[in-house]
Amino acid sequence: MASKQRLNVLVVDRDEVTTLQLKEILAAEDYRVTILAEPGQAGEEVRRNRFQIVILDVTPGPAGGIDALSQIRSADSDLCVIAMTAVPSVEMAVATMKHQAFHYLQKPIDDEELRMVLAEAIREKGLLVDLETRLNSEVGWRIRERRQSRKLTLKQLANRTGLSVSLISQIELGKSAASMSTLHKLATALQVKMTHFFETV
Repeated sequence: MASKQRLNVLVVDRDEVTTLQLKEILAAEDYRVTILAEPGQAGEEVRRNRFQIVILDVTPGPAGGIDALSQIRSADSDLCVIAMTAVPSVEMAVATMKHQAFHYLQKPIDDEELRMVLAEAIREKGLLVDLETRLNSEVGWRIRERRQSRKLTLKQLANRTGLSVSLISQIELGKSAASMSTLHKLATALQVKMTHFFETV
């Protein structure tokens, strides 16, 4: 079996509670995690080390999160940066997007939302080198996209298929590989052919 690439994630935040939460979530997902408490050092940290994802606090204040984002962009224009803030505003969202932030999360961070954003970032940025893992991620994303377009909740899809909510959630997040039987049930419930989940993968 091909080995899975462990992704390096840099978390930049002065809030110890948040960094501990993120480190626990990320470690459980098998990411390598580096914590940086000084946003002003983010640009230099990115220059010195190899990261695939940065999770950066951009909450307004003396910490200077937007300045740190600008420094990161100067160091690496392609790096995936997920911004987070305790004080969300339209102005801050616009500012982060101008610096090509991949996503904008509100603190306190919701574990499941973060996992979904990371899965989306990995898929869109092509960060996975393991074909099996990439396939699971892509199939899961297509199942979730189809379910949401049909305005179905996980529970409703579970009721239609006889599968558990937990299993469907794991498949959608790319953490579990669906068997052919499971995919057939999902395709039938979502009213698509099974090939829908694999086209152009």
